[in-house]
Parts: sequence; C-alpha cells; structure tokens
Amino acid sequence: MSDTKKRVIVGAIMALVVVLAALAEYFGIHAVKYLGIIIVLTMILEMIICMTHIPKETLKSNQITFSIFLLWLFVMLIAVSSVGSRPWIMLLLLLIISFADIGAWFFGRWLGGDKMWERLSAAKTWSGQIAGILCGTFASIMYGLLGADTFMPQLMWIGISISLLSQYGDLTASWIKRKMGLKDFGRILPGHGGMLDRFDGWIYVLPLVWLIML
Repeated sequence: MSDTKKRVIVGAIMALVVVLAALAEYFGIHAVKYLGIIIVLTMILEMIICMTHIPKETLKSNQITFSIFLLWLFVMLIAVSSVGSRPWIMLLLLLIISFADIGAWFFGRWLGGDKMWERLSAAKTWSGQIAGILCGTFASIMYGLLGADTFMPQLMWIGISISLLSQYGDLTASWIKRKMGLKDFGRILPGHGGMLDRFDGWIYVLPLVWLIML
C-alpha cells in the first residue's frame, strides 16, 4: 500500500476518533480534553525516545535546542489541559489545523511552485501555504455558520491566524528533525509518522490560545 493511501486511511480514522470525542462531549463525557492530553503525552514520549536514540555527538552539540523543545512540549501539556476544558474551542482548533494541513499538502502537490524553505522541508511550497491558510479559514467560518447559523467575522481572523501559526509549528518540527537527522519522530501513524509529526501544528497554537484564555 502506498504512503498516500496509508495517509488517507489513517487520516480518516483520526477524523472518526475526533467525531466520536465530540459526540461524547455532547453526552457529558469530557473526551476531548483527555484525548488532547494523551496526544501531547505521546508527543513528549516520542521526543524523549528520539533524544535517546540519536548519536551522542548530535545530542551533545544540540542539547540546549532539544531541551528547550522538550520543555516547550511540557508547556503544551499544561496548555492542552486548560484549552481542553473548553471542548468546542479545542474542536475549532483541530478543525482549522486539519483543514490547513490537508489544504497545504494537497494543493502544494497539485500546484507546485517555489519552495518555502527547501533546505528545511523539500515538500513545502508557497502555494501550499496560501492554500492551507484559505482552507483553514474556510473551515473556521463554516464552524460558525453550522454551529450558530450566522457569519462571525472574528472567526475569519481566527482561521487565518491559527492556519498560519500551525504551519510554522510544522516548520519548527521539521527543523528539529533535520538537526536530529530523522525523517519522522515515530511510526505510530502509518503514512504520517508519529504523533509529533502529525500534531506539530499545535506547537505554537495551543500555548498562544492558552495565554489568551488566561
């Protein structure tokens, strides 16, 4: 089975898990918060495992960088626990980031064009980034239309901001992987890599939203 097929199948399964978590919230079960905590805990575990398996010379020369990144993941754990207590905000973030990621991946491959940062990530293009922002913003607007049956202009700006920020989280994770000499942080999600590969869009989004909520 090709990586693209694996990516689509695993993506559909993850979407189903999120739908089930949202349904559980409707019946009073706080599934979204705990799902987020499990994801971030897995991201932390993947980072620790990667740090223990890379060459000692690589770890020594980048110890401060890797330690700061690991510490930031613990900040994310605090953030997801707080943001997850408001499940509909968490679901909005998931929707925006997912649509931004899918849009960037699909249209980046389809349209091609100039690379954003070829040395860091050969697959990412400017056309993909723009498409990702548009798709994430569309998802944010539709969330308001379907949920409240009205157009809320603030959701447009939220969509743009979250979509853009999530893509720079992706670039940060790619930078860390490049320093580690890795293609993926893990293999738990076929076609996607690890949880840290799949949910790197949360890196800046969750702490920022947490600070805003404070």
